[in-house]
Amino acid sequence: MPFTQIILQSLEHAIAGIKRLGCMTQILRNRRPFIDDTFLLLSAGLWNFHLRTA
Repeated sequence: MPFTQIILQSLEHAIAGIKRLGCMTQILRNRRPFIDDTFLLLSAGLWNFHLRTA
C-alpha cells in the first residue's frame, strides 16, 4: 500500500473517532463564539485518551 494511502486511511479513522462524540455530528445552534473549535478540541482530546488507554 502506498504511503499516501496509509496516511489517508489513518486520517479517516481519526475523523471517524472524533465523530463518535455526538456534538461533532449534530448541528450546533449555540451562539457563543468559537464553541465549535472548543468542541473539536474536546473531541480530539477524548479520542486520543481513548486510543492511549485502549
